[in-house]
Amino acid sequence: MALTEPILAVRDLNAWYGESHVLHGIEFEVHRSECVSLLGRNGAGRTTTLRSILGLTDRRTGRVCVFGEDTARWPTHRIARLGVGFCPEERGIFSALTCEENLMLPPVLKNSQMAMSVEEIYEIFPNLYERRRSPGMKLSGGEQQMLALGRILRTGASLLLLDEISEGLAPVIVQTLARAIKRLKSKGYTILLVEQNFRFAAPLSDRMLVIEHGQVVETINRSELGEKMPRLQELLGV
Repeated sequence: MALTEPILAVRDLNAWYGESHVLHGIEFEVHRSECVSLLGRNGAGRTTTLRSILGLTDRRTGRVCVFGEDTARWPTHRIARLGVGFCPEERGIFSALTCEENLMLPPVLKNSQMAMSVEEIYEIFPNLYERRRSPGMKLSGGEQQMLALGRILRTGASLLLLDEISEGLAPVIVQTLARAIKRLKSKGYTILLVEQNFRFAAPLSDRMLVIEHGQVVETINRSELGEKMPRLQELLGV
């Protein structure tokens, strides 16, 4: 892959929740149409990395460049308007709204060429079409996860921050999400994926970054996976 200016560049990023110093100078880049996975044990700082990119931690220092803009001091809503979509672990589905109303709720970014129509989202996730009139509270966990991803695709965001989207889901749903991510990559979306499920993340990822104690301790390119598997097993216990 030819390296151009990165879509996301994180430099010496430190982050705190209250007095707790969680990220300790983390650094990495993500380029257009890449899928980069953040791997690590619980509490390593993976989700905090996503939240820090969006300015959702109590305090952060360092540089975060999104689409060439230094956003380290920007409020969250301004960062989102650049074209950043966040799919949090808790999904944030509105339980009283139908599936389709949830999809229609977010605004579409101005001048975005990436916004998907509801019909395109239903093509990727046929389950959502079948459940389009069902209230959010009646959707299964897998359907809620597909809806959470579909909702940010409709906004036109092209940098997707996905937090543990495979967690606790049936294998058939996990396979559907994997196919969706491959399709999004082929369409030019850029994806930063936080995952505990190594077997889900590895086939999708161009690179995997292992995080320990708020720092990147290992970077593994897809082509290096075989030779570095013992090191990965040591770090992750997979």
